[in-house]
Amino acid sequence: MTKSDFVGWNFDNSYTRLPNTFYAETLPEHSPSPELVILNYPLAAELGLNEEALEGEEGRDVFAGNLIPEGAKPIAQAYAGHQFGHFTMLGDGRAVLLGEHITPAGKRVDIQLKGSGITPFSRGGDGRAALGPMLREFIISEAMHALKIPTTRSLSVTVTGEMIQREELLEGAILTRVASSHLRVGTFQYAAARQVPEDLRTLADYAIERHFPEVSVEANPYASLLRRVIERQASLIAKWQLVGFIHGVMNTDNMTISGETIDYGPCAFMDVYDPATVFSSIDRQGRYAYGNQPGIAEWNLARFAETLLPLLHDDKEEAIGIAEQELSRFGKLYHIHWLSGMRNKLGFFNEEEQDVQLAKDLLQLMKNNRADYTNTFRALTLDALEELPMCKASGFDEWLDRWQGRLSRQHQSEEESKKLMMENNPSVIPRNHRVEEALDAAIEGDFGVMENLLDVLADPYAHTEEQAEYTAPSKSTTPYQTFCGT
Repeated sequence: MTKSDFVGWNFDNSYTRLPNTFYAETLPEHSPSPELVILNYPLAAELGLNEEALEGEEGRDVFAGNLIPEGAKPIAQAYAGHQFGHFTMLGDGRAVLLGEHITPAGKRVDIQLKGSGITPFSRGGDGRAALGPMLREFIISEAMHALKIPTTRSLSVTVTGEMIQREELLEGAILTRVASSHLRVGTFQYAAARQVPEDLRTLADYAIERHFPEVSVEANPYASLLRRVIERQASLIAKWQLVGFIHGVMNTDNMTISGETIDYGPCAFMDVYDPATVFSSIDRQGRYAYGNQPGIAEWNLARFAETLLPLLHDDKEEAIGIAEQELSRFGKLYHIHWLSGMRNKLGFFNEEEQDVQLAKDLLQLMKNNRADYTNTFRALTLDALEELPMCKASGFDEWLDRWQGRLSRQHQSEEESKKLMMENNPSVIPRNHRVEEALDAAIEGDFGVMENLLDVLADPYAHTEEQAEYTAPSKSTTPYQTFCGT
């Protein structure tokens, strides 16, 4: 069913102008008794949408998949991916892209319903999603946005009025996700696997036009496309590492061309600093551990480069050389972004050669003493070292003297350094136990806990008194585990 709406949707459907092998026209399944349970008002305003209309019957029915807005053209996208290193042909198995909304500022964003039912790519699944995981993505994606990390956004969560079968019966829900696009490394792998050169070139041209139009006039726009994606991913992964974020499932179908974080399944934030930290219940070998994320990103980008070889040069050896040259930049770029971010976290405005060792020595102290990652930097920022058990550890005083000596060698004042640190060291992150507390309450019908958490996370660099009670790590001794939530 379609209808002219008062919400303010302004749909275009450029993706459907690609060859139809890249998608399947798919309608969301009907939700028997939908109810909007949470709406992202700031994001709605940014998108130029009528908040009152979104709260009403029309908005609810769009979010539930029961009403197709005028101009939308629902599809499920096809893609492939290396999942834990194994290549598989995939696609949107439980998501429908309504279309691309053009904001009042002229920005093009995908509007996708996640958990909206079976698609041609469902591979035997029911296409639905449970309330808990959809709320989890809402919380984490919005926290990431507040942390100034590129990410897909969450516009709403709507319960469908039906129960879905997992290990137990769970309440069904649909997340409305907003993204710069859903183009993935896996989208290019899908095109390359089909071995239709014209389709691969068309997809690459589309990605350039949508995300990197400036490279279309360059001598080798496809090499420039590879370079831009590498640059964005190097910056993104450095931002993850700097706040202790662990994605949990860095398959190639979960790496975007735009450089946004996508698919918040078994993700979590690290409490105790340990590069070997893994939260995902399915990552038994630690492939996607915190410390492995930069290397996995580089591996994924190599898979992306492989898909572009036919476009990089007519001669395969020349193409490989171009790809290798571009890929060789990732490690250097990542290190530059990470070190720049670490200098900010430590209050450094200038650069000194020993900064790398100073940062690494602090991380080693944190690892040796099982120190909380976020709270260590928070204590340094607020001059609250008495809150750090690590402050009495062997070697900490020596490190502290070196750090304070380093601060004294720059022209900026102590106040300026503290301001820089406050802008780069969050007071709060989505602590795992706080997220679970909010989800448990919401599943029981109490959304107040989640709303309070979202309010606290909305400005993580504010360092307010209200945030203080959300800074404590969990007291539980049971290892925390996350699940994909499919």
